[in-house]
Amino acid sequence: MDRTAKAELASALGEVFTTSGVIVVAHYAGLRVSELQKLRHEAKQAGAKVQVAKNRIAKIALEGKEVAGIAPLLNGPTLLVYSSDPVAAAKVASDFAKTNDKLVILGGASGVATLNVDGVKALASLPSLDELRAKLVGLVQAPATKVAQVVTAPAAKVARVFSAYANRDAA
Repeated sequence: MDRTAKAELASALGEVFTTSGVIVVAHYAGLRVSELQKLRHEAKQAGAKVQVAKNRIAKIALEGKEVAGIAPLLNGPTLLVYSSDPVAAAKVASDFAKTNDKLVILGGASGVATLNVDGVKALASLPSLDELRAKLVGLVQAPATKVAQVVTAPAAKVARVFSAYANRDAA
């Protein structure tokens, strides 16, 4: 790889480090190509990306970035899983690591916070942005339906009382 290609790669990685909501660093030694492709496919479906980058170029790209705290993790065969969604990348990496022991999560970063392995797993256990939006919509709609039920309930009770009086007098 020549110098200009390295500079372009460092620039692209710098953009990733700036725009990503979460970045997970993991060792991938021993993963077969098919397993790595499966990880990439799962990440794509979740809205995340997987990239294997040279550690030295990644460290150069990290200089001056908020997520520079992950630089010590970049040793050995590492890959980066990243997404703009603050949960997607952690969830994909954590789920894949549960089924494949050759992917070892080292840590990551979310904004200015540097995460250890437990931090990444805790982040992975949170609901995704889409799940949170669905819950919020459900919470917003729930009071409206409850208000409609409460408003119609007294009228139904009054109608039942009148019906009971009418049936009592008829009998």
